[in-house]
Amino acid sequence: MHRRRWAILGVLMLSLLIVVLDNSILNVAIKTISTPAPTGLGATQSELEWAINSYTLVFAGLLFSAGLLGDRLGRKKVLLAGLAVFGIGSALAAESGSPVQLIAFRAVMGLGAAFVMPATLAVLMNVFERDEQPKAIGIWAGGVGLAIAIGPITGGVLLDHFWWGSVFLVNVPIVILALALMIWLVPDSRDPSPGRIDPIGVVLSVVGLVLLVYGIIKGGQLADFTDPTVLASTGAGLVVLALFVVFEKRSDHPSIDMSYFGNKVFSAAISVIALVFFALMGVTFFSVFYTQSVRGYTPLQTGLLMLPLAAAQMIFAPRARLVVDRFGIKATTTAAMVVIAAMLAAFAGLEADTPIWILEVIFFLMGTGMAHIMTPTSVVIMQALPREKAGSASALSNTFRQVGGALGIAVLGSVLSASYRDAIQDKLTLLPAGVRHTAGESIEATLGVAARLGPEGKALVSPANDAFLHAMHVTALWGSGVAVIGAIVVALFLPGKQPAPQAEQKEAELVAAEN
Repeated sequence: MHRRRWAILGVLMLSLLIVVLDNSILNVAIKTISTPAPTGLGATQSELEWAINSYTLVFAGLLFSAGLLGDRLGRKKVLLAGLAVFGIGSALAAESGSPVQLIAFRAVMGLGAAFVMPATLAVLMNVFERDEQPKAIGIWAGGVGLAIAIGPITGGVLLDHFWWGSVFLVNVPIVILALALMIWLVPDSRDPSPGRIDPIGVVLSVVGLVLLVYGIIKGGQLADFTDPTVLASTGAGLVVLALFVVFEKRSDHPSIDMSYFGNKVFSAAISVIALVFFALMGVTFFSVFYTQSVRGYTPLQTGLLMLPLAAAQMIFAPRARLVVDRFGIKATTTAAMVVIAAMLAAFAGLEADTPIWILEVIFFLMGTGMAHIMTPTSVVIMQALPREKAGSASALSNTFRQVGGALGIAVLGSVLSASYRDAIQDKLTLLPAGVRHTAGESIEATLGVAARLGPEGKALVSPANDAFLHAMHVTALWGSGVAVIGAIVVALFLPGKQPAPQAEQKEAELVAAEN
């Protein structure tokens, strides 16, 4: 047992905090980054989707290989390298001169984050004895919840006082502090018999996902999903992902062991995690434009408005096991998915003058639903596989969460974009032909053109708000439909109420999988 284990836990939480914090900070900065220079970068909606997804796709694609490299080279070395890369990527992102640069530097940040996330948990398991691991992992998981909660508020405070790049630059001093403490405190460790890296699998998965997401985002941008470019890209993405599955099945050292998916319970639980994040990330994306562009709230006020979502998760996630013990996994998760579907559908009723407390209730109930899905499905994932597979089950859960989120932003973002263009198109006929296409891509693009036109542009503001609300309603109903599919999956495939002794098993792995 390491004598400085609790101090080491603090350092690991600090390194994990910035990785999680950065994504939740970015949520409230989306609208500012879409504002024309010098306030923002003038990023289009598709560029904003890529700024989020370039990080997520690299992170998800490299998660397994990063864990194996840590086992092989030493977790401390990999953790230090990952943090350094994340810090450099953050500094470069803060100074981006164009949306394309921001997308590239966000990918660099995703590369660093992929090496930080698995290494923190591996070091934690190494310095704590088995009897203390559940408590340590519980604290570690609490840190993730805290980061999700304080991220939007931190982002709002920074944007109220500094330029948009401050939401990335804030990572740099935290990285430097974490690196210094880690060199001093954290011991190195490695796996005596590490697994082999699967470079072909990594390349196929990342290329397949990027092609698929590119096609979906391009379809939304053009408001035409039958365009040859869109069909070619999505088709190629699906073919490459199919090749990935075939290769992984035949490989003797796969990134993802496809035999896991032969277990229907495991497949259902991991699919639901992806579906939940598909819906959540898509909603977060459009709700920021609703609160800031339509309702006129500042980034800080938006961050505070999103607090109920995080607060509900922090309140109910630790207690979800009690509900499962009483009603069973199937009943708990099915009810929770129905709640999420209902809350997404409720977004379709929001207008420009809807009392804001209704949005707060929607966020709180959505967070409550998520808490009662993530914890029970994490138990199922861990109990469906042998104990020695806990690490890869946790990584797989994380990967599906990231991929689900990336596809949610791509698909729901594209639905939002296409619906908005359809609704605003006939209001843009008075604009010069060259400006018309750009002005129709998003509410921020329309408002940007309106601002440049001066008094004449004021006539565009009200139609832009109406078109956005229409697009948000359509997108919310799509998200709700995805959540209904999730409810059907858990109702059909997850186990019913278990005997009491089984419900107590594998606490440590449960929280590990949840994060």
